[in-house]
Amino acid sequence: DASAHTESGLPFSPVYGPEALADWDPAERLGRPGAYPFTRGVYPTMYTGRPWTMRQYAGFGTAAESNRRYHQLVAAGTGGLSVAFDLPTQMGFDSDAPVAHGEVGKVGVAIDSLEDMRLLFHGIPLDRVSTSMTINAPAALLLLLYQLVAEEQGVDPATLTGTTQNDVLKEYIARGTYIYPPMQSLRLTSDIFGYCRKELPRWNTISISGYHMAEAGATPVQEIAFTLANGREYVRAALAAGLGIDEFAPRLSFFFVARTTLLEEVAKFRAARRIWARIMRDEFRAKDPRSQMLRFHTQTAGVQLTAQQPEVNLVRVAVQGLAAVLGGTQSLHTNSFDEAIALPTEKAARLALR
Repeated sequence: DASAHTESGLPFSPVYGPEALADWDPAERLGRPGAYPFTRGVYPTMYTGRPWTMRQYAGFGTAAESNRRYHQLVAAGTGGLSVAFDLPTQMGFDSDAPVAHGEVGKVGVAIDSLEDMRLLFHGIPLDRVSTSMTINAPAALLLLLYQLVAEEQGVDPATLTGTTQNDVLKEYIARGTYIYPPMQSLRLTSDIFGYCRKELPRWNTISISGYHMAEAGATPVQEIAFTLANGREYVRAALAAGLGIDEFAPRLSFFFVARTTLLEEVAKFRAARRIWARIMRDEFRAKDPRSQMLRFHTQTAGVQLTAQQPEVNLVRVAVQGLAAVLGGTQSLHTNSFDEAIALPTEKAARLALR
C-alpha cells in the first residue's frame, strides 16, 4: 500500500498503540535537548531561550535595488539577511563579460567590485545583522569584500556573524556553479576555514547544503545522505590541511529544505543531528560538544510552489515552516507566495516574513 510509506519509501504503520511504546524511554533513547546526540535540539532550552533567526533570501538587479529590499526586510523585523547573487557573480564573471550577457541581475544581485558591496549594505549595521551569502566557487573573494565594507563601518571583523555557503561539492551534484576542479575547490574551502578561525571567529565558514539536491529530486533520506557525505569530505580536507577538528568544526553549518510532509521532515532533521553527532564523535574524535552539533538553516520548498492559485502557497509555506521549527532549525527562510511567477513583491516578501 503506497499510502503506508513515507516520501522516502520507508514503511510506517497506520496506527501506533501502547504496545509500540512499551519499554521505550525517550530520555534514554533520544537524549536530552542540548546534549549528545542532540536529537531533540542543540540547545537545552531551544526557542524558549533563543528564537530561530528569521533570515529572508533576497537579491536582484543592482546593488542599490537589493539594498532597498534589505532595508524593507529589516524594518519589517528580519534579524538576518541572505544574499542571492546573480549567475555571473556566482561563476566569477564581471557583468560586462560577453558570457554574462542576458544573465546580469536576473536571479540575484550583481556584485563586481568593492563599490558594489558598499552599495549593497549601505545603511545596514553589520555589527547587528547576521548575513548569509549564497556564494560558492568565489566565496573567498565575496567574504573579503564583506569584511572590508564592515571595517569601513568601524566593525571589528572578530564580531561579524553570518555564513558563506562555500559548498562546492553540491554544485557538482545538483547545481552547476563550479569553476575549479574538485581538489582545488576543496583546498579553497579549507583555506576559508583557516582564515576565519584567525580573522572572523564567529563566522560560519560553510553551509553544507542538501536543499539543492532535494529541489533536484532527492528524497528526504537521499538529501541527508548526500549532505552528510559531503560534510565528511570537508572535514577530511580540513584535517589534511593541518587544522584541528575542534578548531574548525564548531563553525560548520548545514542547509536543508522543508517540505509539506510534516512528520517525515521533522524526523529528517532530528535524524540528521543524531547521525552527525555520532560521525563527529566516533569517526573524527571531536571532543568539543559544539563540534558534534549539527546547526542548520532551512528554506521552504521552492519546488512545491505553484503559479496556479498562488495564494495556496501561503498555506504550503506555513506547514513547511512549522516542520522546520518542530525539527529544531536555527534559522528559517519562508518563500513568498508569488515566487513561482516572478521575483517577490514587497508585499509578498513582508507576508512571508510575518
